[in-house]
Amino acid sequence: MKQTLPLLLTLSLLATPAAAQDEQRDSLRDGWGLLSEGSRLILEGLADEMRPMMDEHVLPFLAELSELMDDVALYELPERLPNGDIIIRRREPLDPDVDDSTDSGEPIDL
Repeated sequence: MKQTLPLLLTLSLLATPAAAQDEQRDSLRDGWGLLSEGSRLILEGLADEMRPMMDEHVLPFLAELSELMDDVALYELPERLPNGDIIIRRREPLDPDVDDSTDSGEPIDL
């Protein structure tokens, strides 16, 4: 009995920190879950507030950008000449019969 009592006391003391660590781990997991839920709610609220601005400004801009990207596919990669000039060639030349009043035929200096 004398040897059993110290052994039981030692085992009970060793088990207490393990139980405390489990409780701490559970509370951390719960805390991260609450933090995750709160941040999700904040981001959803911001998205709801920004939706009218997105519809008014950003979506038309993206539509214009999409049209420009289609135009970019008509040209080769830029090429730098030995004198420092940069030229961008069309993949397919324009028809000479088509009147394009926006193209003066002159090089553009930037």
